[in-house]
Amino acid sequence: NPETTIQYNLAESADVTLHIYNVVGQVVRTLVSERQSAGRYRVQWSGMDDRSVPVSSGIYFYEIRAGKNNKQVLKLMLLK
Repeated sequence: NPETTIQYNLAESADVTLHIYNVVGQVVRTLVSERQSAGRYRVQWSGMDDRSVPVSSGIYFYEIRAGKNNKQVLKLMLLK
């Protein structure tokens, strides 16, 4: 089973969301949607969508939002 780990740090407590998007901008999976304390985090993505259906190999993007002003979008490649 393909699996990837996404790591991020929070300097302060914030409402955090972490979404996986396909190349056409559709949300494939929501991995985090909660308030988190400051610290270091690791989140696993198993290559499944929100309905627990395996997604295809390819390029995906993940977006991490922490609070109102912090947003980061990065690319990842899922290989099966």
